[in-house]
Amino acid sequence: MMEKISKLPLPKAFLNFLEANGIDPSIYSASDSTPRYLRLKPGSEAELEEIEAEIKCNLEKVNWLPGFYSLSPDIQIANSKAYQDGKIYGIDAASGAAVSSLKISPGDHVLDLCAAPGAKLCMMLDLLGDSGSVTGVDVARHRLAACRTMLQKYSLGDRCRLFVADGTTFSLAPVRLDSVSKSWDSAVEEKDDKFREWTFRRPWKERKRAAKAREAKSSQLIAVSENPELIFYGRHSGVVGLCTNELYKIVSDLEVSSCGYDKVLVDAECTHDGSVRHIQKFEHWGWRTLQRRVLDAERTDSLTVLQLKLLENGFRLLKVGGLLVYSTCSLTVAQNEDIVEHFLKENASAELQEIDEAKGWPCKSGRIPNTFRFDALTSRTSGLFVAKFTKLAV
Repeated sequence: MMEKISKLPLPKAFLNFLEANGIDPSIYSASDSTPRYLRLKPGSEAELEEIEAEIKCNLEKVNWLPGFYSLSPDIQIANSKAYQDGKIYGIDAASGAAVSSLKISPGDHVLDLCAAPGAKLCMMLDLLGDSGSVTGVDVARHRLAACRTMLQKYSLGDRCRLFVADGTTFSLAPVRLDSVSKSWDSAVEEKDDKFREWTFRRPWKERKRAAKAREAKSSQLIAVSENPELIFYGRHSGVVGLCTNELYKIVSDLEVSSCGYDKVLVDAECTHDGSVRHIQKFEHWGWRTLQRRVLDAERTDSLTVLQLKLLENGFRLLKVGGLLVYSTCSLTVAQNEDIVEHFLKENASAELQEIDEAKGWPCKSGRIPNTFRFDALTSRTSGLFVAKFTKLAV
């Protein structure tokens, strides 16, 4: 085994960690042969040859994932006109598979409970089209601000709203305009406390409210179970025309069953041990940092508690008949199958779903039926665990 990973001499403690989780350590030598991936924005297909000529690289179509192309890991796209114009953006194919398994369709109201850094959020909005909404939530304001930048860069923010909030307690339902009797466009001028169309030049009252919310945060994290901070909304996201109390109305669990989100993604914070490039960074950060971030029992225990809480809250906000995908870029059992088993045991209305798309995925089955694992060797992607649930009426 060690000969296979000679390019990256992993410490013995990490090798023991991998063995305990049934992970082949040679995945961490596969970065040179693992391609990068990009998604072509719908409507840009006719410009593919022009894009290839500009970046001086043939893009290989990913047959098992519509809209995705692979390219050599040493090719840079950031300076290309196609990238700067928002026609292509980088996103790993495994992450794309997780989003595709939600089966997002026009009219859906979608929740991305751990939205940063934003590539999956962009793909959701691509799939959504001209109706419905996407709500992005993340606890780190600076990371969510980067998502906002991406949405504006790719002109995808029209149906999106972004909240700095704790994903374990976030409780705002989507705004379903089809159930609202009045026209928001005509209501915008009625009262000063109604949200107008988004601009970075915020009215004084809104800037003061945002400043108060920021004062309540500690470091980069904010305690927002009672006061999420809205940092962006598109014209058709359901926010324009609402009063503050209407936007922040908390819905009961009973109401959620019919007016909750149609689709929810919980791509939970994890140890990132499934990401080859992330583990390689510890060569520069130092292996002691890996010990603290990946192997420390106290940290991993706190992470699994967080992951379960995120999954439970995402499921609470899902309407009956809706779909939720749980994913992590860890390959450990504790952060994946154990979380799924614990969640199913505690939630009688949750049912693990078969993922139809997975029949064509180049991945392995998880230790529980209908769960899946991507890795650099099997899939030529970053590592990812994927499971899908639906909510039953009880």
